[in-house]
Amino acid sequence: MSKQLFFKSASLTFLLTLILSGIAFGQNWQTDFQQSLQTANAEDKPVILVFSGSDWCAPCMKLENEIWSSDEFKNYSAEHFVLYKADFPRKKKNQPDSDQVKANKELAEKYNNKGFFPLVVILDKTGKVLGETGYKKLSPDEYIKHLETFIN
Repeated sequence: MSKQLFFKSASLTFLLTLILSGIAFGQNWQTDFQQSLQTANAEDKPVILVFSGSDWCAPCMKLENEIWSSDEFKNYSAEHFVLYKADFPRKKKNQPDSDQVKANKELAEKYNNKGFFPLVVILDKTGKVLGETGYKKLSPDEYIKHLETFIN
C-alpha cells in the first residue's frame, strides 16, 4: 500500500472514530420543544429545560462546564431525562437561526418570565413544571440527586 493511501485510510478511520464517539457519548440536547415533549411522553421521562446565556452568563458557563459536560451527567441523562436548552447568546456570531430565537422567546414567556439565568426547569412529560433550580456548586452526582428531588 502506498504511503498516501495509508494516510488517507488512517485519516478516514480517525475521523469516523471521532464521529461515532461523539454520537455514543454526546448529549442529545433537543432543538424542538414539542418534539422534546413527544419524546418525554413516549419514553416516560421528565424534561430538563435549561435557560442559558452561553456567551455572557458566568453561572451558565459553570453549569455547562461542571455539570452538563461531565461524563456522569451525560451518562445519567441519556437514560433518565429529555434535554432542551433555550440559549440566549448575546454575540452575533453565536445567535441561533431566527426560528430558534422565536421558539426560545416563547418558552421564556411561558417558563422564565422573570428572566433568570441560568434557570433549570424540570417538567413532567406533559410540560407541567415540577420544579426550578439554577447553578449550584455541587458535583455532577450531587446535582443529579438534586434534580431527582423534583421528580420523585
